[in-house]
Amino acid sequence: MKSRVRSTILFIICVLVIGFLGYSGVYGVNAGGYRLKSFGEVINRGLDLQGGVSVLEEIQGDNVDQETINKTIELISMRVNKMGVSETVVTREGQKRIRIEIPGKFDAKEIEEGIAKTGELKFVGPDKSTILTGKDVKKASAYINPEDAQPTISLELNDQGAKKFADATQKFMGQTISITMDDQELTSPTVQAHITNGKATISGSKSLEEATRQANIINSGALPVTVKPVETKTIGASLGANALPLSILAAKVGIAIVMLFMILYYRIPGILASIALVLYIYIVLLAFASVNVTLTLSGIAGFLLTVGMAVDASILIFERMKEELKSGKSVRAAIDAGFHRAMSSVLDSNITTIIAGVVLYGLGSGAVKGFALTLIIGVALSMVTAITVTRLLIKLAAGMGWFKHKWSIGTFGVHDFRRGAK
Repeated sequence: MKSRVRSTILFIICVLVIGFLGYSGVYGVNAGGYRLKSFGEVINRGLDLQGGVSVLEEIQGDNVDQETINKTIELISMRVNKMGVSETVVTREGQKRIRIEIPGKFDAKEIEEGIAKTGELKFVGPDKSTILTGKDVKKASAYINPEDAQPTISLELNDQGAKKFADATQKFMGQTISITMDDQELTSPTVQAHITNGKATISGSKSLEEATRQANIINSGALPVTVKPVETKTIGASLGANALPLSILAAKVGIAIVMLFMILYYRIPGILASIALVLYIYIVLLAFASVNVTLTLSGIAGFLLTVGMAVDASILIFERMKEELKSGKSVRAAIDAGFHRAMSSVLDSNITTIIAGVVLYGLGSGAVKGFALTLIIGVALSMVTAITVTRLLIKLAAGMGWFKHKWSIGTFGVHDFRRGAK
């Protein structure tokens, strides 16, 4: 009796927590002046769901190395972010091409002109005078300073720049010199020494990644590259606005059909698997929001496929449980054996899907990458919910006495149904 009461209390708590998470994920929750936002408010949406401009730029020139491409991507990212648009995506495609996706903007010509112009790097003194330009910079690189273990930028100037910088550091000793790109400030280091050899270090970066990004932008001013648009697509706001509600409707219908099938065919385990599926959907969408996934139509397709994969794991387990029941085992023994013996099949199917997703993400581009990323995240998390959450709910249900008859596990043939009902 104590075991049944404990199982009942734990089951009710689990259902209430999952129900709360599901509700907050769909509608959001306001409590004590704070708001827990819904996933619709926090997950980034791609161009095909809200409209915008997609530009494919190609770097001109035959000898373009990886470092040059990285510098160009940093510079372009900085420019499109200056437009005041969030959720911009700048990614590499192929060997020399860069894809820029800017949601909410529809003037393709303005965007092309803003991206293609050569960067204007300046070192500006406290009196607003220009000390150096990108032409005076020979090289900038980032490293961890072994003396204080802090991220540092090393700066090397050419002969003309070294002379200008020597005069400036002597004049502005103890004052700040700002480094700007296209009039946007990158950093403002304080002059601490009279530098005459054209070699300086800049400290104050929060991380090596930030220091590397700033060094790349400084190098971009010194090593400008020409980019040319080879493809421009504009998706209207009305088309994007129609795509989102239709996608959400398709997701709701698909998930509802899956749950209905599970409940009708597997009965009590199907109900429990559907409850676990709600938690799975919440966890996946939480992961999307946490890693700033930009959700597109192809990404939604990948997400719905992972829902099917999550249910597939439950089906493998439930069918194995039915086989154990047919062999004459008790319900509790069948549950344990079903999870244990179906585990190899669950792992095999999910791991092979993850491998396929990794290959798609590595070799694909654009929409293919979005599909692959949502597929990888969803399938990896589906194993967690199928192995832990569904098993926990079924064990609690067994502790409450919900599986007194074998037919409660699921549908059998006529002969098996009669034998299970004895």
